[in-house]
Amino acid sequence: MNGKRQFRSLLLHIIARTATAALGIAVFALTVALAPSAQAQTPATGVGWTETLLYSFCKAGQPNCADGADPLAVLIFDAAGNLYGTTQGGGAYAAGTVFELTPTVGGGWTEQVLHSFGEGTDGANPYAGLIVDAAGNLYGTTQAGGNYTAYCPENGCGTVFELTPSGGGNWAETVLYSFCSQANCADGMTPQAGLIFDAVGDLYGTTYQGGTFASHCNSGCGTVFELTPTAGGGWTGAVLYSFGGLPDGSNPTAGLIFDAAGNLYGTANYGGVVGEGTVFELTPSGGGNWAETVLYSFCSQSDCVDGSVPAAGLIFDAAGNLYGTAIGGGNYQGGTAFELTPTAGGGWTEEVLHSFGNGTDGFWPHAGLIFDARGNLYGTTRGAFYYECTGINHFPNCGTVFELTPTAGGNWTETLLHRFNNNGTDGFWPYAGLIFGTTGNLYGTTLSGGTYGFGTVFELTPSHPCVFCSHTVSSDEGDVLPAEGRDVLERGGIEQP
Repeated sequence: MNGKRQFRSLLLHIIARTATAALGIAVFALTVALAPSAQAQTPATGVGWTETLLYSFCKAGQPNCADGADPLAVLIFDAAGNLYGTTQGGGAYAAGTVFELTPTVGGGWTEQVLHSFGEGTDGANPYAGLIVDAAGNLYGTTQAGGNYTAYCPENGCGTVFELTPSGGGNWAETVLYSFCSQANCADGMTPQAGLIFDAVGDLYGTTYQGGTFASHCNSGCGTVFELTPTAGGGWTGAVLYSFGGLPDGSNPTAGLIFDAAGNLYGTANYGGVVGEGTVFELTPSGGGNWAETVLYSFCSQSDCVDGSVPAAGLIFDAAGNLYGTAIGGGNYQGGTAFELTPTAGGGWTEEVLHSFGNGTDGFWPHAGLIFDARGNLYGTTRGAFYYECTGINHFPNCGTVFELTPTAGGNWTETLLHRFNNNGTDGFWPYAGLIFGTTGNLYGTTLSGGTYGFGTVFELTPSHPCVFCSHTVSSDEGDVLPAEGRDVLERGGIEQP
């Protein structure tokens, strides 16, 4: 599949090297009419987890993987308990899909393709997940399709799209913006991350390329953008920041979050002081302008033990600390989970919570983290490219689901909840993060594996039910415990419904 080959080629290149207290509730109200009122869960400690495959893509009887293939993105729920997501391959035009999974009475799940990308000026190959507005419309990005210019003549420069229910179970797609619409792609191109809303309904996101064309970013170093709806029904794009590479960061693959003051936070895959990525903040500076501050440059310590190449987004805790992952670096060069803590002088201090790759856990966390109600962190590791995922018990290379639990003295303990296997039925290589269901189950996707080899949607169920349920709140990302939203509300001292 062209999309799959393109993604893996790009990822090999990558590896080789919320809302506010004032904004937050408005954002949630705007974006989560379909998200369930559900409880952030903390399963009982010391329990096992059981995996159930909800769907295997490229199902038999679906010619050319018309049901989708190779999902890369996190899922969302609607109020009825249906799951929504994207695949970067498959579909009617082999350019990806938006899909819905509906639970059936007998305990199974039925898949429906809501949209197949790749027709005409449509987008293609979505890498990121979806968000939903109050009317039930879905929004997302595609890293290809749209405009075909000299900078992206073969695959297209990417789009922002909206899907609107049109009756009878059908959905209508509207391309809200096609990137590289400005000279020299100054408006950005190839968005790989998802979107967020602000309180007035504007959309924010990042592009991997385009913007400033520095000598070390031949296709541009990427941008942070805003899309604003216009009176006539269209959308206007604005670049809030163009990355320059050194020392401010370059090529962001992750989305953004807001803090209580309306500042934006994110990660850049590369750039920074030594070129191994950054955590950045964008602050409104008046007149529609934004000022960037690099909060941390990775590989600032010997052998990159502090981590390198952050590919995922960030979350806040209740105290305003930031948490995330880096694909590389750490004590074993298998990536890290990290925390950034603001200091009295205005700076930030990084602490590595866990170094991956010790031989018994996973490699390369490509996705971000989520919290449960007790402050435990959950995430996935993808597995390392330089090892094969063949047969059973090759879990470090096939991917894992893990939990990090804070212990006395500021330390964290890792527990593996699931080890993926290339055994003909299980999925493997989870690029996406996790979401909680209403009963404390975890849901996610794998790029490959499953019955037909083209990826899965899975559920992990703890052997005992939740023992500490709180924070009933909905999320624009469908996460029953949307950490960034939950923590922003808590920091603002706002009671959750």
